[in-house]
Amino acid sequence: MNKIKTLEEAMSHIEDGMSIMIGGFMACGTPEKFMDALVEKGVKDLTIIANDGGFPDRGLGKLIVNKQVKRLVASHVGLNPEVGNQMNTGELDCELVPQGTLAEQIRAGGNGLGGILTPTGVGTVVEDGKEKIELDGKMYLLEKAIKADIALIGGSIVDKKGNVYYNKSTKNFNPLMATAADLVIVGAEKIVEVGEINANDVMTPALFVDYIVEV
Repeated sequence: MNKIKTLEEAMSHIEDGMSIMIGGFMACGTPEKFMDALVEKGVKDLTIIANDGGFPDRGLGKLIVNKQVKRLVASHVGLNPEVGNQMNTGELDCELVPQGTLAEQIRAGGNGLGGILTPTGVGTVVEDGKEKIELDGKMYLLEKAIKADIALIGGSIVDKKGNVYYNKSTKNFNPLMATAADLVIVGAEKIVEVGEINANDVMTPALFVDYIVEV
């Protein structure tokens, strides 16, 4: 199957109300052209799972500024003032999650687990409404696994089969998210022939990738 698609073909799979994981760390490693395409498409009521809220003019922050996001699950939102503005007006439901916990919840989702046990957040507002489990005399929170309808990830070099290499810090959340969604679309800075990426450098195997878009 030819996984290489046009931007329009790939974005046609995204509809109102979907849950979407977006790779990146402060917009580094985020497929920027996907964000522009979604703004243009105007899909709304999205649930976004990401490390952060991006910037007003970069990364997934563009979707928030355009008021296309209904719920945001992230670790840090301080670089995008619009997140706070929409939280205060009730337009955006924002769940702040400790970064390590978020990463492990996504990893659990990708590995078919029900969730994880973590001491992070015990005794704070983070534990509100969550099940607590005592294990060997220590208290843990049960944090449920996270999955999404679609993952949008950014790859530095991608072969035509879908094997992905991430350059330096662009790796961040991308490999985790590629395992935890029903449909995975990778924005490739460069597409190469199968075999051109050294097998030792493959960070996301092709079996996780559904579509490739050259960006």
